[in-house]
Amino acid sequence: MAAQEPSPPSSLEGNKPGFPKKILANNLEDKHLCNSCQKILRRPLQAQCGHRFCSFCFNKIVSSGPQKCSACIKEDLFEEPTSILKQGGAFPDNAARREVEALAAVCPNEGCTWTGTVKEFEASHEGNCDFMIIMCPSCKELMRANEQERHNERECPERTLNCKYCKEPFLLKNIKAHDEICPKYPMICEGCAKKKIPREKYVDHIKFCSKFKTPCRFHVVGCDTSVEKEKIHDHERQCSYEHLNLLLHFIMGIKLQLQSEKTKVSELSRRCQELELKVSTFENIVCVLNREMERSCTTMEAYNRQHRLDQDKIEILNNKVRQLERTVSLRDLSIVEMEGKMREMSAATYDGIFIWKISDFTKKRQDAVAGRAPAMFSPAFYTSKYGYKMCLRIYLNGDGTGRGTHLSLFFVVMRGHSDALLKWPFNQKVTLMLLDQNNREHIIDAFRPDISSSSFQRPVSDMNIASGCPLFCPLSKLDSKNSYIRDDTIFIKAIVDLTGL
Repeated sequence: MAAQEPSPPSSLEGNKPGFPKKILANNLEDKHLCNSCQKILRRPLQAQCGHRFCSFCFNKIVSSGPQKCSACIKEDLFEEPTSILKQGGAFPDNAARREVEALAAVCPNEGCTWTGTVKEFEASHEGNCDFMIIMCPSCKELMRANEQERHNERECPERTLNCKYCKEPFLLKNIKAHDEICPKYPMICEGCAKKKIPREKYVDHIKFCSKFKTPCRFHVVGCDTSVEKEKIHDHERQCSYEHLNLLLHFIMGIKLQLQSEKTKVSELSRRCQELELKVSTFENIVCVLNREMERSCTTMEAYNRQHRLDQDKIEILNNKVRQLERTVSLRDLSIVEMEGKMREMSAATYDGIFIWKISDFTKKRQDAVAGRAPAMFSPAFYTSKYGYKMCLRIYLNGDGTGRGTHLSLFFVVMRGHSDALLKWPFNQKVTLMLLDQNNREHIIDAFRPDISSSSFQRPVSDMNIASGCPLFCPLSKLDSKNSYIRDDTIFIKAIVDLTGL
C-alpha cells in the first residue's frame, strides 16, 4: 500500500484540478481533457482562443496576471490578443460540462467496483470511497480508508494510549518514559517486600517501614553499612569505636585540607599583586596606543577625503573618455560610409556599359552551395550621369529553375536621384554577358523589359524585384576546362541600349 499515491478529496466547489483519467476507462478522448493539468475537465471554462480549462486550472494560470496560452503555442496557433489568458477572459462551457458529467465512470481506486456517471462520481463517491488511499496524519503511512480505524487502534506507532494506572493519555513510543513517572505505578518495598505500592505513596511508606534499610548516620565520615531502621541503634552501639575512629580521621583530613587551602590563598594573593603590577603597565601601554590610534584615525580621514576627491576626478575623466569614444565611433562610421560611397563611385559607369569583376570565384561558389551567401549584388552603374541607376544580381549556384544546375544572372532597377526626370516604365534593351577571357565565345543573353512588370516601374524602395536569366549559364560548363575562369576570377558584362534616351 505504501507505494500508492493518496487519493484526492472530493471537490464540489471547483477548487481542484480535473478528474483522474482512470475514471473514464475506455471512453477517454482528447476533447475531454484540460489543456493545463491534462486531466478530465472539472467545471470547464472556455477561453477566447477556444481551448478549455478546468475552473481551478484557469484561475491558477491567471492569478499572477495575463499569460500566453501554452496550448496555442504548442499548436502553432498563437495570435494576440485572442491567445492571451486573463481574468474574465473565459466563460463557463456548460455544454462541455454536461457532456463530461454524462460520461460513464468507474472508481479509479484499486479494488472498488463502483460504476456510474462522472456527475454521480463527483457528487457522492469521490472522497467517500472505502478503497481510496489516505495518509495517516500522525505517522504519514498510506492506507485505504476502510483500514483507517484498525490502523489508528492497533498499528499506528504514533497512536495515543491511556495509562491503566493513572488513566492519563500518552504516546505509544513514550510508554517506558511514562511508566517511570506515573504516580500510580505499582512498586515493591525493598524492605518488607510489600507489593503494589503507588509511586506517589512509596516515599511515605519507606519513612515508616521498619524493614527498609537506610544508611548509617556516620556514612558521611566513611561508614558504608546499611541496616534496617529497627536495628540502627544496635548498630551504632556495636560500632561506636569504629565510628569515633572514622570521625577522628575525618576531622584530621579537614585540618589538612584547611592548611592546604590557606597555602593556596597566600599563593593567590601573591599572584594577584603581580597581576596588579602588570595591569598598571598594560594601562600605560593602552594610553600610548590610544594616542597613536587617534593620530592614525586623523590621518586616515585625510586619506579618505583625498581618495573621494580622486574618485570624483577619475569619474569625470571616465565620462570624458566615454564621450570621446562615442565621438570616435561616430566618425569611424562616417569614414566607413564615405569609403563605401567612394568605392561605389569609383566602380560606377555612366554610359550604360558595366563590367563586373568577381574574384575568389571558388570560395564564393562554395558559400553559395552551402547557403551562406546564395546571392551577390554588383556595384551600381548608370545610363548617364543623371540617368537610370542599375545593378546586377548573380546566384553562383543558381536560383529558381536554375538552382543547382545553372549560374543565374539578373538585372535590377534601383532608385536613383534623378528618377523624377526619367521616362517610366524602364524600356531599354538589356544584354548580359559572361566574358570569355580569350575573347572567343562569350555567353550572351538579352531581353527587352516587360513594361507591365513591377520590376521596371519607377522604384519606391531602394531596388525593384530582379528580372533576368535563371538559366544563364550551365554550371557544368564552368566546372569543365574553360576560359571563363582565370586566376579564380570571372567577368560579367552588362550593356543597356541607350537608343531613345
